[in-house]
Amino acid sequence: MRAGAQWGVPATGAAALAGRGGDAELAALAASNPGALVHFVPDGRCDLARAIGLTTRAPATWELPIDAIDVHIGEGDDRGDRIAVNMVVLGTRPDRVRRWTRSQSLTVHVDDRVVFDGPATSVVVANGQFLAGLDLVPRGHPGDGRLEVQVYAVGPGERAAMRRRLATGTHVPHPGITSVSGRRIRVRTARPAPGEIDSVADAPSDDWSLEVRPGALRVLV
Repeated sequence: MRAGAQWGVPATGAAALAGRGGDAELAALAASNPGALVHFVPDGRCDLARAIGLTTRAPATWELPIDAIDVHIGEGDDRGDRIAVNMVVLGTRPDRVRRWTRSQSLTVHVDDRVVFDGPATSVVVANGQFLAGLDLVPRGHPGDGRLEVQVYAVGPGERAAMRRRLATGTHVPHPGITSVSGRRIRVRTARPAPGEIDSVADAPSDDWSLEVRPGALRVLV
C-alpha cells in the first residue's frame, strides 16, 4: 500500500455478521464467510484489533478490508489447511527465546526466492503488527496485500536485550533478524517445528506453506 493511500471506505450499511473474541475467532469468520462485512467485538486476546484501531467503545463508522493468511501444513498431510488473520509463529516465539533456546536448520522461501538458509530459533509470518501486545512486526499492515516475514537467528548473548525491545518495536533492524515481505512463503525445517496460528498452538511439522488472502474480510471500526 502506498504511503498516504486511503485504507477502507465510510460505512454504508449494517454488518452481515457479528462476532466477538480474539484473533482465532475473527479468522474463523473469515474462513466461513469470505469477504463479509463483520461487526466484531474484540477481547484482550485480539492483537489484530490493536493494529487496526478496533475498540469496544468507538461507534463503527468505517469499513476496513482485512487480509488473512492461508496456512497449509505438511506436504500431502491430512491435517489440511488453516487460516489466520494476525500472525503465524514457527519454532519458539521471539518473546520466549532464551539463551539456552536451541536453533535448528531451516530454509525460508518468499515468492519462490530463498531469503534464509541456516540455523534459527523462530520464523514469524505476519499480517498484523502485534503479538501478545508486543510490537513484534512494526511494518505489519493487515490491508496491504503482503505478509511480513521475520527470521530470528539472534545469538544467545543478544537475546535478552532483543526481548526487552519487543514491546516498542525497536528490536528491528537487527543483523540477526532477517526481515522481508512477500505474498507466498514456504518454510522447511530440519526437524518438525511447533507452530502457533493466531496464538493457538498447532502440532509440529517440517513443511509450512503460507499465502496472503487479500480482502478476506471487511471489519467495521
